[in-house]
Amino acid sequence: MKTQILYGDRLGKQGELRLGCSAILFDEGRERVYMTQRTDNGMWCLPSGRVDPGESVEEAVLRELWEETGLRGRVTRFLGVYSDPNRLVIYPDGNKAHIVSLSFEVELVGGEAGLSDETTAYGFYTLEEIGQLDVLLGHVERIKDALKPEGVPFVK
Repeated sequence: MKTQILYGDRLGKQGELRLGCSAILFDEGRERVYMTQRTDNGMWCLPSGRVDPGESVEEAVLRELWEETGLRGRVTRFLGVYSDPNRLVIYPDGNKAHIVSLSFEVELVGGEAGLSDETTAYGFYTLEEIGQLDVLLGHVERIKDALKPEGVPFVK
C-alpha cells in the first residue's frame, strides 16, 4: 500500500495530530524551487517530514532537507502554518494523521544533491514546470506564498 491522502469535510479528525515541516529552497535567481519525487507514492513535493520528539522545528526542517536531498541549509525565513482539517494522510502501516506543517525558506550552505531511500528524483523547477508534475496538494500553495513579498507569515 502506498501513502494515501484523502480529502473530505473535517476528515483530519480521524487521524493523530502530527507536526511536520517543509523546506523551500530557491535557486540563486529565485526563479526555480527544489523539489523531490517521493518513493512511497511517486508524487513530487518540497523536502519535508515529521518533527521528531526532542528537536526544534528548525532542526527538523534542516534534518529533513539533509536526509532527503544530501543538501545542507540554513533557515532564512518562517513562511507559515498549514493545517487543512479536511485532509487525512494514511500511511502504509495503517496509521492516520492530520498534519500541521510549518513552512520555512532555506538557503543552501553545502552538501551534494543526491537520492535517498525516500526520493527517486530531484531538481530545481519553475512554477510553470511544477504545474506539470503530480505534486502533493498544498505544496504548490506554499511555494506561491513564499514568492509573495516578505511580511507576516501565513496561517492557513
